Amino acid sequence: MAAKIISGQKIADAILLELGDRFHRLKKIGITPGLAMVRVGEDPASISYMNRKEEVARSLGIHTKSVVLPEKTPESLVLKEIQKLNSDPNIHGIIIQQPLPPHLNPARLVTALDPLKDVDCFHPVNVGKLLLGEPYLLPCTPHGIWQLLLRSGYSPEGKHVVICGRSNIVGKPLLALLIQKKAGANATVTVCHTGTPDLSYFTRQAEILITAMGAPHAITADMVRAGAVVIDVGVNRVPDPTKKTGFRLVGDTDFHALLDKVEAITPVPGGVGPMTVAMLMWNTVLACEAQAGLVQPNRMP
Repeated sequence: MAAKIISGQKIADAILLELGDRFHRLKKIGITPGLAMVRVGEDPASISYMNRKEEVARSLGIHTKSVVLPEKTPESLVLKEIQKLNSDPNIHGIIIQQPLPPHLNPARLVTALDPLKDVDCFHPVNVGKLLLGEPYLLPCTPHGIWQLLLRSGYSPEGKHVVICGRSNIVGKPLLALLIQKKAGANATVTVCHTGTPDLSYFTRQAEILITAMGAPHAITADMVRAGAVVIDVGVNRVPDPTKKTGFRLVGDTDFHALLDKVEAITPVPGGVGPMTVAMLMWNTVLACEAQAGLVQPNRMP
């Protein structure tokens, strides 16, 4: 039997519909959530990502503000722009689009954010709150992965989850999220990385396998146990002369080879990507509710 395809787009659409109801409740009391996006330079991928985020935000009615600065902007001026947004009562969430030009220090810029407006959840305060199990908000991609699992009927609770990748954006925060002593979490988590000998020894043990490696087709069918659930976070460009762009997007797994072996799998594209954007909107609305004193988001959702 072929695997169930977990559609991130369908689940993201359902979440955005739920957020629309919360947005309208805020509008009734005269509050409009505001999201600011800071980009330095003209990286094509960054422009595309920002446009997509802005499009989804506007579809919900979220007020957006894009701060686009020249590539050579001194760090001191970027910091001034961040402080302006920190002080703007109409802005409830701020993201700093990466990658940044090499002369800028990402950690310094992120630390300059007001933690209450850090809707990417990269500020050290918010990272610490997540590890303690008392998050203000949850980081977008890990939260999106968690929602994919829960809403598809594959709760990680009591399962052995293997994460391939230890980045600060996916691997580490996802570990912190799934090991919490909370309903829907409570997983036993193994994190593999470039220093892991015999990667397949661990991946074959996974009841839920999450790949965030940035390596096309790195996980082959022989590396995955039968009946596993696979969440493929990787987005990799591979040459394809049949496409106008000259390339196509693939994940970290050999998707087609896994279809007859696993119970469920996410596609690339259309899997985790839409969820990351949806969870950014979730965080923006929740940050707005918190800053208005309507909720106390210091627990797992």
